Amino acid sequence: MSAVLGTVPQRHGYSERRRWLILALLFAITVVNFVDRQTLSVLAPVVRQNLHLSNEAYGRIVSAFQFGMMTGELPMGALMDRFGARIVLAGAVLWWSGATSAQAFTKSGFQLGLARLWMGTGECGNYSGGIKVLTQLFRKENRTLAIGIFNSGSMIGSTIAPPIIVWLLQRHGYRSAFLVAASLGLLWVPLWLLLYRNPPAKEEHRDTKPERSVWELFAQRSVWAVMMCRFFIGPVMQFYWYWIPNYLFHERHVSMSGIGYVAWIPFVLGDIGGVAGGWSAGALEKRGLRVYSVRRITMYLSALLCIVSLFVPFAKGLLLAYLLIGVSMLADNFLSANMFGAITDLFPESEVGRVTGFTGLAAGLSGLLFPLLTGYLVDHVSYTPVFFLIGIMPMMGAAALFLLGSPAYRQLQETR
Repeated sequence: MSAVLGTVPQRHGYSERRRWLILALLFAITVVNFVDRQTLSVLAPVVRQNLHLSNEAYGRIVSAFQFGMMTGELPMGALMDRFGARIVLAGAVLWWSGATSAQAFTKSGFQLGLARLWMGTGECGNYSGGIKVLTQLFRKENRTLAIGIFNSGSMIGSTIAPPIIVWLLQRHGYRSAFLVAASLGLLWVPLWLLLYRNPPAKEEHRDTKPERSVWELFAQRSVWAVMMCRFFIGPVMQFYWYWIPNYLFHERHVSMSGIGYVAWIPFVLGDIGGVAGGWSAGALEKRGLRVYSVRRITMYLSALLCIVSLFVPFAKGLLLAYLLIGVSMLADNFLSANMFGAITDLFPESEVGRVTGFTGLAAGLSGLLFPLLTGYLVDHVSYTPVFFLIGIMPMMGAAALFLLGSPAYRQLQETR
């Protein structure tokens, strides 16, 4: 695998073997992150019944989590850039694990919404910390593949969550699933503190431009390019995470046991898409294509493939619906790997944490609004317009990145 990445013996003092171990830990905590997130979505039919929640009420709870993500993104990104990912990421994991466990003790929709808001303020640190660390550890030509592997943890977490959570539900009750999910983060933190060290400041900031303030960054057109890209792309996968179990249960009449057995299948394709997106970008660069061309090819083609989700509501059989959902998730995760790669294209290491935080703020805003819209449309219309929206939003995100970010990419090419 190291030959695939083509890494050099040392980067910021890390051997190749240690870089891989750190990437494995970041992959693992992303798996944990999404098991924690998916716990509620898998249990949604049961939780809604126990707490007497409508689709709109459930949408508000999903939005509460996204609001927490949105409000936590900028502080978390700034903390990552200021103090490094070693302590800040460990603290974020402990913080969101506490919120995950708190959900086991909620007795109303309001309490559950508060716990999800708390959870969101910590979980946003996973990406700002992970992207920052990978920017430090891997050179630009290999970074998108590393990011794709890291991001594929979201799909693995979403893949393993349904069978595990349904098994816990059937044997120990739904509240036990939250407690088990929370314990995973507590096991991860000691390993992270043992293995990872922040690079010395003089190494982290070498060969970079003078550090810009948050407000100077916010005024940059390239920051708005990646923000708008994530604004449109973010809610797509969130829909699959939070609403597919509900869709299968209420529209396709799949039992909870059936959800546990088969709901993970589309996420396997999503996982393949994340790794393939990173590998494809690296392969194209090694063939001599400039990074701007690489991003346009990979992102526009994968955004075009996302359109297959428009046909999900009209699929006659469950197998075809699963296939269409899986292909859409593959394409969206392929696109996401290159979206995060674009952040590392356009910004130096010292700014990656904050810029990722800005994009998370944009994703948090759309992630807050879209579940509210989804809940309303499902209650008053159907799932059909929702599948239409998530089919076209990836193309809107890719177009926004290249319309707003093309000057920065041209400048980048001139300096290489």
